[in-house]
Amino acid sequence: TGDTGRGARAWIKQVLSQDMSFPHIKVIYPTAPARPYTPMKGAFSTVWFDRYKISNDCPEHIESIDSMCRGLTDLINDEIKNGIAKHRILIGGFSMGGGMAMHLAYRFHQDLAGVFALSSFLNKDSAVYQALKKNESVLPELFQCHGTADELVLYSWGEETNKMLKSLGVSTSLHTFPNLNHELNRTEIEKLKLWIVKKLPVEATKEN
Repeated sequence: TGDTGRGARAWIKQVLSQDMSFPHIKVIYPTAPARPYTPMKGAFSTVWFDRYKISNDCPEHIESIDSMCRGLTDLINDEIKNGIAKHRILIGGFSMGGGMAMHLAYRFHQDLAGVFALSSFLNKDSAVYQALKKNESVLPELFQCHGTADELVLYSWGEETNKMLKSLGVSTSLHTFPNLNHELNRTEIEKLKLWIVKKLPVEATKEN
């Protein structure tokens, strides 16, 4: 919350000591719009959606989640118009960004290549779970990372999200980082990079 796409890119660059880049993959860091954020007493912040509170045990603010899903769908469609095949698009993020990516992929874009969620969670009765209960199709793989020392988004919330999604047919992995708080570390980003290249290998005919 409160960061921008540019800020996220700079943060990853600082953790990795270099940009997260790939010769054959375009990386986009979108910025959430500023909106009043309830956990900050309604102060404006760049957040993907509103929450009633930072907890996995309350209803989702579905109106703000869905309006953001519409906006991000436009971003995905722009890339498809630019010639990138949909099954060659991965989405993901840190904290709320990961929650946003799970909503976007598992409710609206089940034909994407994959989803990553770092230090993220879904609420107990998430609309994502409701959508997947009715689902028949093959779903994007989920790559999840979480620090056991996270004091903002508890590790148990991430773990529960992973178990729920797995039980609903998502192929998932959960990488656990002992002593990591609500932050990124180098090992995690390196693992993520390997996973990205596995999901989006260089193709014989260069299409992106």
